[in-house]
Amino acid sequence: MRPTNFPPLSRSRHFNAMENVNVAELVERLGSDEDAVRKMAVFKLQSNIGDPSFADLFIAEGGLTRLRYLTLHASGNTLAYSLTSFARLLDVDKGWECVDEELVERIVELIVTHPLVNILRGAMSICVSVVSHPHSGDRNSPQPDMFGFRALKPAIAIYPQFLEMLVSRLSSADHALCANALQLINSLMRDSITYDSEAEWPKFIQRLQDLGVIRAVYVLMQDSALQDLAHPLLEFQSLTKVLLRKWKEIPLNQEKAEHRRALKGIHLASTKSVDDGNAIAGGNVNAEKEKKEKGEDTKRSKKHHPEKWRRLGFETESPTAEFYGVGFLGMMDLADYVRSHQDEFQKMLLEQSSKPSRQRCPIARASLAVTSILYEHFEVDKSDMDDSKNYMLMDSRVSLDRLFRPLLLHWTRLHVAGLQAFFRLWKATAAEMDDLDKLVELVRILIESVVGGAARTKEVHDVEEELAGFEYQRLRELQMELLELTYEDAWGQHLSQVREELQHEALQFVKEQRTRCLLRGAWFSIEKDVAASGAGGGGRNAQFVQLSHNRRYLHFGTFNRDDYGYDGRRVPELDALPEKIDLSTVSSVVSNISTETSSSTTARQPATKITIHGYSSTSEKHSRQPSTTRERSGTGAGAGTEIILLTLRPSSHSEASEWLDGLLMLLNQQPITAETSKLIDLVGNYGLKIRLLNVRFDDATFAGEVPVVPSRKGLDEDYFYDVCGGV
Repeated sequence: MRPTNFPPLSRSRHFNAMENVNVAELVERLGSDEDAVRKMAVFKLQSNIGDPSFADLFIAEGGLTRLRYLTLHASGNTLAYSLTSFARLLDVDKGWECVDEELVERIVELIVTHPLVNILRGAMSICVSVVSHPHSGDRNSPQPDMFGFRALKPAIAIYPQFLEMLVSRLSSADHALCANALQLINSLMRDSITYDSEAEWPKFIQRLQDLGVIRAVYVLMQDSALQDLAHPLLEFQSLTKVLLRKWKEIPLNQEKAEHRRALKGIHLASTKSVDDGNAIAGGNVNAEKEKKEKGEDTKRSKKHHPEKWRRLGFETESPTAEFYGVGFLGMMDLADYVRSHQDEFQKMLLEQSSKPSRQRCPIARASLAVTSILYEHFEVDKSDMDDSKNYMLMDSRVSLDRLFRPLLLHWTRLHVAGLQAFFRLWKATAAEMDDLDKLVELVRILIESVVGGAARTKEVHDVEEELAGFEYQRLRELQMELLELTYEDAWGQHLSQVREELQHEALQFVKEQRTRCLLRGAWFSIEKDVAASGAGGGGRNAQFVQLSHNRRYLHFGTFNRDDYGYDGRRVPELDALPEKIDLSTVSSVVSNISTETSSSTTARQPATKITIHGYSSTSEKHSRQPSTTRERSGTGAGAGTEIILLTLRPSSHSEASEWLDGLLMLLNQQPITAETSKLIDLVGNYGLKIRLLNVRFDDATFAGEVPVVPSRKGLDEDYFYDVCGGV
């Protein structure tokens, strides 16, 4: 039951349930002669006008006319609240009948001339709504075409500094104002790209770029408060992709004046290097001058160089078709490089002209390849809505660094840096024309590594320096890692099997290498000399140990150093070695050699020692060595008391690794030193890389497709089958 002191509900006496705002009274206050009353009324209005039902009642009460009047004539906070109210009214798609040329001009004027942030925000919001409104317009509007970018053009003609002021607002300390300004720039760009002619929208985009919009947005993308500007920044990034995609989709056409001028500019820049080269070769500048004076130069200029385009790196003398994959975007990138690095371009052409054709770096094709690499790297073909969806789905605290790609905005600089990296690799590898695809793949890996691995806050000049200084050897290592991962994904179990086979082959290879060291023999210090004079040994006698040719016995003997030379150049004959150990009686080989680190660890130990344990045979000569035994299960003939059969004291860590692991592998045990393990891995990995480099990726089990069975149509029975060769 409604209280009796409340007036009956009607259109003229409606109360908002949440704010208890009387619409009719509010509208009446908007027309008050007192500014304070108007200011309070419009202040309340801005918090309620976003409700569509409230907006309908407000318009029905005649409030729209009064709000428009305040928007045109008010000042201070009253104006700020009016602009905010009008912007929110347009957001709910109401009030379009009041949008006319006078209102738009007022909004543009405020954006250009007014310094207050709260007024600028509202004005920019209204502008965004006007530009973003569908071009069909409202049928009830007296001016249905007052929407889109063209609605602003008459006002911009009066205030030509509009775009400049708009871009300057991107540097404001107020993040909300930055967001409003960028949102308006995005709306202008999208409308121009969508509705302007092919001749007009590139000019507008170029105008924005000249005003510094790229640098301003790049700085905002690197800012720590990125989340406050996430949506307009993400839209600008998406629009950048839209632009790149549109340029790529425009086929190069020499019938178009702009395209013809771009090609001509590249050609003219190249002719200077030819003239300079001819002048240097001829050595007669005066003669050239005389020819020009006589008109001979005119005839020469009309007769084109027989390789006018091929010498620039195109494949044919009809370059238009070679832009098919990258369109006018590839033409722009090549033209930008030639224009901004003309001296480098001409110098390189001059250098290449002295080389055989197969060794000349194809500058043009390299440029087109880098454009294509960047296009794929930044996923330009990806829908501009995908980034927004990802942003909504992902945790913003984690996703921002991965979602935003500030380097995309510096496309031209990355293209130049990638192209220069291509030139550097071409020279470093002494590449020839047949190597073009391999070089392109290296540049692709380079860009994926450097540009793809760059943090959001990394400056573009640091990326350029890294691209310029990336070592070729490191790049090749990356290539092999990626190649292995690629085949791992494609072949899975097959590649694992190949790796296991190669690891086994590597083990056998190293086993043979270690065994050959034992077959060659080596000198070792005698234990008593080591004890007397230190780890290096200082006695005159030394022990020579050698494996027998049948690999069953270990022969050894003690000799005077002076007789054979301790440097290892002269060694005793195998028959001259008086003692031997039957390897079938050896139970174990132990050592104090480190199994983890290199010689630096061994150097801290007093002496490197390899001890061969075994079981005594019928001969008593081995029992002369002192026993420091422990019970073991034997691998030789019978069990018994284990004794030390022989002690070796290698002079270096490498020699210790060779002998310790060589003996272990002869006993069919696994090697244990880090040096041997590293060698096995090295041999196995090289074997795998060699196999990968000699197999095309397309060979991977037909990539899941069954090969077509050839038809027997037209065949007779006149054939034979060779067991070795097939049909």
